[in-house]
Amino acid sequence: MAVAVAVAVKGAPVTRVTEPDPLRRLTLDQLRRRTSMKWRTYAPDVLPLWVAEMDVPLAEPVAEAITEAVRLGDTGYPAGTVYAQALADFTRRRWGWEVPPEHTALVPDVMLGVVEVLKLITGPGDAVVVNSPVYTPFYQFVTHLGRRVVEAPLDEAGRLDPAVLETAFARAVEGGRRAAYLLCSPHNPTGTVHTAGELTDVAARARAHGVRVVADEIHAPVVLPGAHHVPYLSVPGGERAFSLMSASKAWNLAGLKAALALAGSEAADDLARMPEEVGHGPSHLGVLAHAAALRHATGWLDGLLEGLDHNRRLLAGLLERHLPGVGYRPAEGTFLAWLDCRALGLGDDPAAVFLKRGRVALNSGPAFGTGGAGHVRLNLATSPKILDEAVRRMASAV
Repeated sequence: MAVAVAVAVKGAPVTRVTEPDPLRRLTLDQLRRRTSMKWRTYAPDVLPLWVAEMDVPLAEPVAEAITEAVRLGDTGYPAGTVYAQALADFTRRRWGWEVPPEHTALVPDVMLGVVEVLKLITGPGDAVVVNSPVYTPFYQFVTHLGRRVVEAPLDEAGRLDPAVLETAFARAVEGGRRAAYLLCSPHNPTGTVHTAGELTDVAARARAHGVRVVADEIHAPVVLPGAHHVPYLSVPGGERAFSLMSASKAWNLAGLKAALALAGSEAADDLARMPEEVGHGPSHLGVLAHAAALRHATGWLDGLLEGLDHNRRLLAGLLERHLPGVGYRPAEGTFLAWLDCRALGLGDDPAAVFLKRGRVALNSGPAFGTGGAGHVRLNLATSPKILDEAVRRMASAV
């Protein structure tokens, strides 16, 4: 049953209708019928809590949009600004900030959008600063593009370190070269949600060094109680920056490719230089699905956020009971958990041990760069029953 909840966005009360937690809807047997990467990479006896796919049914408005398009044979090429307009409505309602649709460009997905933006503002051999430990594809896509990765590790609390950033920015622009800063917001894998103050400081330092900021905000809708997402382009100094947004993570739409590149007011001319053919990459069905999610499935999202809040607290209790040696700081955002397993004595890659001995698939920490050794990333977006079983299996492996 849907529940109406009053919340505040920049002081104005907004009523949200929360639907039941979708994480409790599917059984393990139903999930094992899926043929996506999460469920086909490992043997059937493995519990997969790794790649960022969620164990949820599709939100009904999204399913209806796709079904209607298929019924009409509306499976051609994407056109128009329906996605950008839906995102503008969502960000206005959710965060009190509106995206100008004329400052957006349709891209195939967030990481390919990042690549296209980096092509606009950097050249071969230029540096891209990242905050390690960070989403593995940041390293892969940046190096494949012919750019250099410069790490600016997070501090011990998993937050941005101004002094470290200052040093990294100075290093990145040595010799008068162009440079970019690929910001993960909210941060993957730690789940840190950056504050307005932190982001404003980033913007000032980036401008002082001539570093262009590109914010990956794919997890922006997945921010849990106690934290608030601040769009990077909304902070003072964000005018020269770019953002990449998508409904794919929050509504489990990775297989329906579509994302948007957003430009700050002083970066709009740069975004306008993006080749027209880039917009041919997204799926038309993806555009329709993402727009439907943003416009009509926010109640489903709020139910998901309640379920994730429950799961992050459940995980804390399970670890305290079964694996007290594991360090865990419940995430403020995303549906991921970053676990410090160094005290268990399992080496640099505990995920390999948990897989071999416990038959639980997690992401290996070293792949996330400096600060990842001895850690694993666990996907919380599953049922409490599966999460409980996974932790028990992990404990049996120690």
